[in-house]
Parts: sequence; structure tokens; C-alpha cells
Amino acid sequence: MKKLLMATAATALLAAGSASAESVKIGIILGFTGPIESLTPHMGGAAELAIKEVSDSGLLLGGMTVEAVRADSTCIDSGAATAAAERLITSEGVKGIMGADCSGVTGAVLANVAVPNGMVMISPSATSPALSTADDNGLFFRTSPSDARQGAVLAEILLEKGYNSIALTYTNNDYGKGLSDAIATSYTAQGGTVTITAAHEDGKADYSAEVGALASAGGDILVVAGYVDQGGPGIIRAALDSGAFDIFALPDGMIGEALENTFGDEIEGSIGTIAGSDSPGAATMIEMATAAGITGESPYVSESYDAAALILLAMQAAGSVEPADYVSKIEMVANAPGEEIFPGELAKALEILKNGGDIDYVGASAVELIGPGESAGSFREIEIKGGTIETVSYR
Repeated sequence: MKKLLMATAATALLAAGSASAESVKIGIILGFTGPIESLTPHMGGAAELAIKEVSDSGLLLGGMTVEAVRADSTCIDSGAATAAAERLITSEGVKGIMGADCSGVTGAVLANVAVPNGMVMISPSATSPALSTADDNGLFFRTSPSDARQGAVLAEILLEKGYNSIALTYTNNDYGKGLSDAIATSYTAQGGTVTITAAHEDGKADYSAEVGALASAGGDILVVAGYVDQGGPGIIRAALDSGAFDIFALPDGMIGEALENTFGDEIEGSIGTIAGSDSPGAATMIEMATAAGITGESPYVSESYDAAALILLAMQAAGSVEPADYVSKIEMVANAPGEEIFPGELAKALEILKNGGDIDYVGASAVELIGPGESAGSFREIEIKGGTIETVSYR
């Protein structure tokens, strides 16, 4: 199938070359303000690394340059995210969107902007299981695995460590509810007991009432499925100050430098999960990011680089920057067969595609797309040791 599709690339390239502009714009829509604003500068910077790498190569569709255009999803305001995405398409003329980030705004942008405009979206971090069945006309992909999987992985870790009962609180939105359901379902299926499942609202000054209810229900550990720059730390602070809990299980939205800076060794021994890979590309990504002033270990840095890279490589495979033309090539360039491609090798990939060859884009996060547009993905198990986030294994 790959070879058959590639056989038409040269013809498509000639057709696109005569009509296309000398440059193409890629939108980057992330919550540069909001509950994960400490993470998104690194994510956006990583996507821009891939864009610059392709642009500097001079190999995209006969020498096109690539420009990144940022927009703020806010992570939580669907109206603002929708307006930002509309601006990217109508005013900026982007031909692909890297993003959005949080699941609720991603779903809103997909339904209200991307699908009506036939625009490709590849999210590095929208993990809600509900997005797996969204009506996306085949336009939506993600480079991070679904929370359906994260729930199973975290449940497994909790039980392996001897936490046989948990109290569970989640941020009251699509991301939090989907992740909470996945954790609770997997945990109880494996023999654990969930003492309470309770939502919390972000932006409150005091979470003592919420923590009081969680403490009354009891549990060996408190699972906080929240945001690292919003209500999640408030829950943890109230739990520590009251003595209700002193150890926590923290899914991906709670993992970041801000967690270390806020709590240090106050939450020593706490555990968590975040999308991550120990593939060769992951180490290369950290080196590249560090050289560019980006924290390579920050969550979803690898997935952001990979999301942007996939859009551009699919354009090359299709010989066109138009979403309708290249959308069918995204899974083709992401998966075997073909020569494996890692971060820093985008020029090599572009050359192979230009010459009618096949690539298997492994990237920074060991990309493998499974239908429909899902990432098989893997997870990094972390633990707070000496007040810092340390990786203890990959699953």
C-alpha cells in the first residue's frame, strides 16, 4: 500500500509545485495561558524545532519555507480556543494544526473549526478516551496515548506498590472525568478499592472542604487527576496541611517542574505516570531541546516535536500542503515499512520521500499510529525522590 501511494507522489509534487506559495504556515495552538501554562512553552518550542528543521533543510516540496504561528487555547475555555483556531485558518492561512492540548478544547476545536474547514489536527497531549470516537472525518490524530491506557497503567503501578485502596479526585472537565473513570475502572477490575471519587473545581483559594470529604472516605493514597498549574496543587496543599494524606498518585496533568518547585520533598515517595519512551529518539530529543533552551524532560515535548514533524512529512509524501491531499499520508509516514527516522533526521526523511522511498517515523516518542489516528504510545513511571521527579521505569 505504501509503495502504491508513493508512486503518485512525484506527479502530485509537480502539480502542487506550480500552484503553491513559497512558504507554508503551521498553526501551534496550546494553552500558553491557563492551568498548564508552565508546560506549553516547552511543547510549543519543540514543535517549532521540527518546523525550523524542515524549513532550514530546503527540501520541502521543492524548497518551501515553513512558518509557525502560535495561538492560545487557554486549555479550558472552548470559546476562546475555537476563536483562536478560526483565526489560524481564516486570517493566517495555516495548512495544519499542531494541537490543541487539553482534551475539552481539543474536542471543541475539532468539531467547530477543523472538521468544517477540512483541517488536519495532530494533538500532542489531548488524551481523553472520548476523542477516540469523535466524529472527526479522519482529520484528527494524536501522538500521546489515550487515558484509557494511562488508567490501566497507573492502576497496575498502584497495586504493585501495595496501595490496595485509593481516594480519587479529578478536575471537573472532559480530561479529568475521562481519566478518573479509566483509573477507577482499571483499578477495581484488578482488585483495588476506590473509597471515593470526587470532582474538584479549578481556581479555588481553599480546598479544605474537598480534602475533608476525601479524608473521611479514607484510602492508602490520594490520586489527584488535576492540573499542575491549577487546582491540583491546591488539593495537595490542603491534604498536607491537614495531615489527611502525605503521599499522592499523580497522572500526566500533574507532572511538571512546577510540581517540584511547589512541593519538593514534601511529597516524597509520591508516584505518577506521563507519556514517555526510552527509545533512542527520546535521548536525542533531550539533547536537541536542551541546546535550544527547552527543557527536554518536560511533559509532551517529544510528542509536540513529533506532531509537527508528521504534518510536514505527510505533506512531502503527498506532494501537497493541502490537508485533503496529505491527510491520508500521515499514518503511512508514521508506521512501518520504511527507513526509521529519528529527531534531527527530518532532512533525511524529506529526501527519501522526495525520491519515492518509504519512511517509518519513529521520532522522539516511538510513534506508532493505530486506527483511527490513535497513538499506541508508552508511559514513563515517575517517583518523587529527593524532591525531584525521577523516572523509574517505562511501560
